[in-house]
Amino acid sequence: MKTRTLILGLLLVTGSLLNAQMKNGKGIPMIGSVAPSFTAETTNGLLNFPQDMPGHYWKILFSHPQDFTPVCTSEIMELAKMQDEFESHAVKIAIISTDTKDRHLLWKNAIETALNNDVEPVKVNFPLIEDDKLEISKMYGMIHDNASSTKTVRGVFIIDPDNKIQAIFYYPMQVGRNMDEIIRTVQALQTVRASHLSAPVNWKPGQDLIIPHYPVTAEQMAKDPSIMDDYYSPGSFLWFKKRLLP
Repeated sequence: MKTRTLILGLLLVTGSLLNAQMKNGKGIPMIGSVAPSFTAETTNGLLNFPQDMPGHYWKILFSHPQDFTPVCTSEIMELAKMQDEFESHAVKIAIISTDTKDRHLLWKNAIETALNNDVEPVKVNFPLIEDDKLEISKMYGMIHDNASSTKTVRGVFIIDPDNKIQAIFYYPMQVGRNMDEIIRTVQALQTVRASHLSAPVNWKPGQDLIIPHYPVTAEQMAKDPSIMDDYYSPGSFLWFKKRLLP
């Protein structure tokens, strides 16, 4: 009885803490939940996120600790170089930090025009979102007080065409993100969404996918034994479906 009472008490306390976090704007949106919407000024004008993004597109919201810092600048340059690649995967990206729009515009201009001559010039077409009041950053759980109470960590929110969050990454301020891995994650999410299968460890586009159960019924096998040619198993509870590429 005492044990049951203690467990119930712990659950109530945990629930209260989570509710308090959400009320204070410090809760982290969960995978599968609808992406919190907001309206904000950006370097591309007023943005209603994610509603202003094309409906059939995926969206990625990147948070950056601060404008004019070296790691953030390297990431923005890389994202600018990869804009066509993101577009080819039907992905729109947006950047947020706790800076003002005016500071964003200065930073964008510096990235586009003030770099050394030996650096390939870039054009930043995606929006940089103003959040100097930290409202959006707190809404998305990007402010981690043990790291900084005024700057965001390096957050990544991958959002599907239904505006639901499908993947979340957090990186420390001192470590830049691997953009190739983010692209790979988008490709994996798009593939499993279309196929209703799962992507195994280190999966890359074109590789075989996992199915969550035995692939065929006894009745299907009796009618057509060759149906198993599309499947294989390295173990009794692990089945793969071969990717039949065009």
